[in-house]
Amino acid sequence: MTAAIVPFPLASRRSMILRQAQYAAMLNPDAAERHIQQQLNIQSRAMRRKGIDARLIAHEISCMETSIRATLLRTVSGGAR
Repeated sequence: MTAAIVPFPLASRRSMILRQAQYAAMLNPDAAERHIQQQLNIQSRAMRRKGIDARLIAHEISCMETSIRATLLRTVSGGAR
């Protein structure tokens, strides 16, 4: 019997998501995009090192990206929580 490693959903890491979005909001659009991509790559590499299945990593990174971008939009429009 083998066990599947299931990461804590990245999208649920509210403080980290908020921190990344707030930082990106202070940057120009190109730098903000590079920052977001760098953070996604860091998380992806960390999950790969832990042996998490590539499909699950892709799903989690997609959720994280969606959360950061939605939070960024709320931040720049004045509605961040």
